[in-house]
Amino acid sequence: MTVPLDETALWQPLRDVRTMTRRLVGHFVDNVATCRTLPGDAIAGDVTSVTRMCLEIVGGMLDGRDEEVKLDRLAVAAAGWAREGVPIDTILHAFHEGFRLAFDAVYDEATVADRSTLIDGFRRVVEISDLLCTTVTRSYIREHREAVGEHHTAVHTLTSALLAGQSTVTMAREVGITVAAAYSVLAVSIGAHPDEQNPRVNGAVVARRKLRRVQTALAHRCGEQVLSLLSVDGGTLLIPAELLVADQLDALVAALSRAALVEITAALVPATVDEIPDAAQRAHELLDMVERLGSAPGLYRFGDLALEYQLTRPGPGRARLGELLAPLDSHPELYETLRVHIANNMNRQRTARLLHIHTNTVDYRLRRVAQLTGLDPAQSSGLWQLRSAMIARSFHAGPPAHTTETGIARRPTSSTYPALDGIRSA
Repeated sequence: MTVPLDETALWQPLRDVRTMTRRLVGHFVDNVATCRTLPGDAIAGDVTSVTRMCLEIVGGMLDGRDEEVKLDRLAVAAAGWAREGVPIDTILHAFHEGFRLAFDAVYDEATVADRSTLIDGFRRVVEISDLLCTTVTRSYIREHREAVGEHHTAVHTLTSALLAGQSTVTMAREVGITVAAAYSVLAVSIGAHPDEQNPRVNGAVVARRKLRRVQTALAHRCGEQVLSLLSVDGGTLLIPAELLVADQLDALVAALSRAALVEITAALVPATVDEIPDAAQRAHELLDMVERLGSAPGLYRFGDLALEYQLTRPGPGRARLGELLAPLDSHPELYETLRVHIANNMNRQRTARLLHIHTNTVDYRLRRVAQLTGLDPAQSSGLWQLRSAMIARSFHAGPPAHTTETGIARRPTSSTYPALDGIRSA
């Protein structure tokens, strides 16, 4: 649809897209409630780009151009807002606020005789349009959400049934999803976006946007064949074994991380349908171990970490291994140096650089570790026992709170322990 009009000075404000976009976005941030709580990337990205696109559509239609492509892009953006739970009536009010300001800009150029009548008339039309669109759309979206909600509930119920080991034949038929013979079971941890802790933005919106990006990327790469139970912190994925194999699974986790703009860590255990409950339990145990050990983000397989997994199982062996590091509890700088040194594949220069100390200081501290523990990290036997002790210690109390080299008192967290890459390759 086009609305060709003669080139007149009256419409020039709408053709200055950059200036009008800046003015409208500023107004939205200051006056539209939802926009005031959006994170900065949403304002700089979605709000600004959609505002600019709308102005380009208006200008194109005024010039008689076909703007169907941009209208389609606008529809995609609207679908994204629906998935994020942004109220449709708020969105429409923002649109109409934009129209109102645009009309004001246009009719600032009108003559004194015409200006008052035209502005009053158009404002009245906009008010009526706002009321009608909001009423109709709210009713439509409510019904649409109920239908979509029923489908999502059915899919979640099917996934939960598979994870619980229940019969799913009837349920799968009802939701129209074929249950595969075997699955790659992934336990997934989704890192927090920095803006989730930013007091100036709505952290819940940031987290939902992050989850929406993960779900969109997952659907784009795998379609509807993947069954998932995901929250903003992570969850479980059931991927048909024949859908993605080997390196494709690593690529999927990397793609989800790029889409989410956060680090994602996952643990994989293959399973037949009957084995899914046990596989999911083992996958989450493996993921828990990976996170406790402060490993790098990415995809981990059970076969790659069988030794580390066994070292973390409860028993007297694990407790005894953890006790080997007890002499370092009162020497946090020695413990930290040993941790960083092992995690960095025994590279003295890198360890010194990360700890902001001289390499001679690294050597001195490692000798002190050997004196206190009786295990020399410069010898293969001592290094092996120290590595194993750090792995085991990640699953019990660990050293007491201490002051780090930055002067901040803390208790050990997942980052206190060496990265698995360093442990495996050192």
